Amino acid sequence: MIVRLDRFAPLAERYDGFVLDLWGVIHDGVTPYPGAVATLAALRRAGKRSVLLSNAPRRAAAAQAAMRAMGIADALYDGILTSGEAVHRALRDRTDPWFARLGRRFLHIGPERDRNVFDTLDLEEVVAPEQAEFVLNTGPDDHRPGQTVEDFLPLLRRCRAARLPMICANPDLEVIRGGVRVICAGALAREYAAMGGEVRSLGKPDPAIYPGVFAMLGIADRSRILAVGDALRTDIAGAQAAGIDAAWVIGGIHAEELGAVNGTLPPAEVLERAAAAQGLKPIAALPAFVW
Repeated sequence: MIVRLDRFAPLAERYDGFVLDLWGVIHDGVTPYPGAVATLAALRRAGKRSVLLSNAPRRAAAAQAAMRAMGIADALYDGILTSGEAVHRALRDRTDPWFARLGRRFLHIGPERDRNVFDTLDLEEVVAPEQAEFVLNTGPDDHRPGQTVEDFLPLLRRCRAARLPMICANPDLEVIRGGVRVICAGALAREYAAMGGEVRSLGKPDPAIYPGVFAMLGIADRSRILAVGDALRTDIAGAQAAGIDAAWVIGGIHAEELGAVNGTLPPAEVLERAAAAQGLKPIAALPAFVW
């Protein structure tokens, strides 16, 4: 049964470490959510440990710099891991057999600011699918609302015709940036897979992203770790796959479909039904990450 709460403090008392999502929990890509920074500070004062785990398709340092610009200080948390950072390391180290067999020539689908994922690596960027050995998908430009999967279909078809494997650096289908819903790399990857293309996604909900986070937390007992996220498909499913409890923040990506407006929580049966439809069991739901 999902426990409905109006604030985070009761959960903070029950756990020692927290795996916190960024978009939808801490900030909306433009500004922090009301109360989120104060809640991070309260966890710090309580001696709790927290690591930020994001499906952002850029390196951890870039995500940190963006948070600093929003007023979210590094000292408020113990570590950060992004899916973009995971992709960078996988391309750099080539220890995973799938990545080891990739070539060096690649096509990038994504905005210029995501180039930090690859710009220090020994790779050759090309401008046409026919020249590439793989495609690196960091997603549509989330600063340009209104883009659709259909806009990318001609390019995706060319990639498929060239039989390019695709790396997806952000498994999210969509996020809400500054109150506007925008599609992400995961939406393009899903379409590419539907075409028969080969896709490898790094990030939530893949449990392989969690060991690095657990190492940052330094808490051996998984029962003392709680994940906090707004997306069932990635945050809550990822936590469940990794064997840790999860709290569901309703005010993010699912707010509109669940009828959660003005900081209210939907009835318990609505929450239970939505989670059960995806085979998920978050332990609690709260309207926002507020203390």
